Amino acid sequence: MIDSKLNAGFNTQLNKEFYSAYLYFAMSSYFSGINMDGFAKYMKDQAKEELEHAQKIYDYMILRRFNIKLERIEEPDSDFSNALNVIEKAYEHEKFVTSEIINLSELSKEVKDYMSEIFLEDMIMEQAEEEDKFFKIYERIKYHEDCSSMTERIDAEFKNQG
Repeated sequence: MIDSKLNAGFNTQLNKEFYSAYLYFAMSSYFSGINMDGFAKYMKDQAKEELEHAQKIYDYMILRRFNIKLERIEEPDSDFSNALNVIEKAYEHEKFVTSEIINLSELSKEVKDYMSEIFLEDMIMEQAEEEDKFFKIYERIKYHEDCSSMTERIDAEFKNQG
């Protein structure tokens, strides 16, 4: 029998993953609107990755016979001012998601659901990688904030990635 608080926590996390995809699609749209096609592609790829995370959680919930409740997905923030602002918001969002997964992991430990604990450990490591990616991009842009050519260079790098 699955603990009801843990079940609710997994449903909430599933929703957060879908929200993350929405947020990254909004960011991609912003970049498309300012003709930064590389950043737009990068954020669209991040959105797809979030949908993969949602699928992974969903599949795990099905495997474990959790009661899945798909809730309304909140409208994402789409008020961005520049590339640095977008990447900073993405980085902050990834840190938030990491903390939520850690909280869910702590709950799984509390209720002694060892399978969920192991499942969430992998997700926490994935989050560390996500945070690192956005941090590095943020630092590159921030360090060269007065030089718009760096932002354009990063945009070109993303555009040329396979």
